[in-house]
Amino acid sequence: MFSTGQLIFAALFVVAFVIIMIVMYRKDKKLHRKQYKGSVWILVGFIVFVLLLLAAKYFFKQ
Repeated sequence: MFSTGQLIFAALFVVAFVIIMIVMYRKDKKLHRKQYKGSVWILVGFIVFVLLLLAAKYFFKQ
């Protein structure tokens, strides 16, 4: 299906991509803490909302 060269290229590409993503994330970590402060509460609210929808679906089904 894939040649040996293509598999080697894909493996090297994935490794390089992951390394670059880790380096860039570490570089921007301080900036992310400053700009996205409090965004965890948005995630918590969204999860609670979805759970409430699922609970309503379950209770109204019966």
